Amino acid sequence: MPIHDQGYRRYTGIRAQTGHAWSVIATAGIRTLLAKRTFIGLLLLSWVPFLVRAVQIYAAANLPQAQFLAPDAAMFRSFLQQQEIFLFFITVYAGTGLIANDRRANALQIYLSKPLSRAEYIFGKFAILLALLLLVTWLPAMLLLVIQVMFAGSFTFFLTHLYLVPAITIFSLIQVATVALAMLALSSLSKSSRYVGILYAGLIFFSQAVYGIVRGITRDTRMAWLSVPLDLQQIGDAIFRIEPRFAMPVWSAFLVIALLIAASAFILERRVRGIEVVA
Repeated sequence: MPIHDQGYRRYTGIRAQTGHAWSVIATAGIRTLLAKRTFIGLLLLSWVPFLVRAVQIYAAANLPQAQFLAPDAAMFRSFLQQQEIFLFFITVYAGTGLIANDRRANALQIYLSKPLSRAEYIFGKFAILLALLLLVTWLPAMLLLVIQVMFAGSFTFFLTHLYLVPAITIFSLIQVATVALAMLALSSLSKSSRYVGILYAGLIFFSQAVYGIVRGITRDTRMAWLSVPLDLQQIGDAIFRIEPRFAMPVWSAFLVIALLIAASAFILERRVRGIEVVA
């Protein structure tokens, strides 16, 4: 039989652009989560407060006796605070296994043996949480602004409170980035997604418990920076131009959140590696 020449030939296929591999990880992760009915139910439940606020805006715009329900900056701030409970459950459901499952299956070596950098891998996992968490914070809050304009029939409120657009965007990004990076860092520390969920719950509730003890002893709220959720609340109040509810300086809340983000990035840089050397 004839033997065909199998020598070198130029590649004639399509070359994928470098720097876009993270999008494959993000797309696959989001599709996997959206295929689960439990997660879809959780997302639908997280939009119930949006429906309640939409009814409130409609009533304030169309019923004279419901003027006390008229929206203001505090309403939008309160809405985002209501979403914190859903933020917690979605972060735990979607984030605990993002890196832990890859570590358990020894998939990091496979990922990083491809033309894929550690930064792209981490950003792809981060993008999964970023998209899903903004879906229940930033998106419904912005839609409430649109609904207010529609029901009021004018842009008066929107123009008067134009700062709400950057306020909602900036605070949502700070809130989501903080919890997403913290969850990814914890997920990189273990091969068990359940243990990661316990660690994350401990980070949130233990910090609140410590502040509660200090608050009970000192009768002062200047130590509220000990609690990560309260730091985010203080930052949110400042961004929405609402009087802060705690006596601690706003800069101390920003400092704690910045340190948490930096610590999470450091842990991810150390833990996400293709080959682990066991001493």
